[in-house]
Amino acid sequence: MREVLIFSHDTVNATACLFCRTIGRDKEEYGKRERERIEANDPAALSFRGEQSYRERDYDKALKYLTKAAELGDAEAQFQLGYMYREGVGVEKDKEKAVYHYEKAAIGGHPTARSALACIEANNGNIERAVKHMVIAAKLGDEASMKALLSFYKKGDIIKEEYGATLRTHQAAVDATKSAQRDVADRFNTKYGQIRQRK
Repeated sequence: MREVLIFSHDTVNATACLFCRTIGRDKEEYGKRERERIEANDPAALSFRGEQSYRERDYDKALKYLTKAAELGDAEAQFQLGYMYREGVGVEKDKEKAVYHYEKAAIGGHPTARSALACIEANNGNIERAVKHMVIAAKLGDEASMKALLSFYKKGDIIKEEYGATLRTHQAAVDATKSAQRDVADRFNTKYGQIRQRK
């Protein structure tokens, strides 16, 4: 069963369901609610179950749930599928499918997917396209893309004005997303890791 995220600053929501936000009594009740959301084709619940299945190394289930969530427009599920196909985790490596899923996730506003596309373009020698992807990702607040842009700036692949404008927009995006809840989520992600970092 999934772990319950404890909010140190919010004891009321510490036991709230991730999907409906109502207070639950136990893990059995959480599991029931999750199954209900999955049966209702809630993309967030499907994506969550897919990520959990991935962590449990049940790649068939992960693929099933993530694919369904992606079909329903979940950008995170699209990104995770792109990663699975790119790395060959639970599926056969398929660069075309990886790029397809990364593109769908990027269109859905997923900055890390945009950054992944930039890496693919850079590896293929398409520096101009890579820089464009990194600029978009950085403007969405992606730290890795902002750092990569610095190296491209030093090589002369991005002009000073564009780099400066991107840096200002990046910082504004980062500032706009700061909150106590995000700090708790960051600590949770640090503790339990992101699925794209595990095989």
